[in-house]
Amino acid sequence: MTKQECAIIMAYTGTTMLTGEDFSIFHKYIEDIMERPVWLHELADKAVVDEIKKRSEDDFIKLCATAI
Repeated sequence: MTKQECAIIMAYTGTTMLTGEDFSIFHKYIEDIMERPVWLHELADKAVVDEIKKRSEDDFIKLCATAI
């Protein structure tokens, strides 16, 4: 599994898979799908987390469909 795939899973499920320097991969992914800067404190806001999940759903489904 790639770190980009981990970022997708993390965005959709809320399960932490990337920490330390790798967290920036997740952060960039959510900023890309949200189409705006995302401040870290926003990850404590349920509405923001719900929107991240909604916007990452297609990527998550594609990832699951290609799993072996």
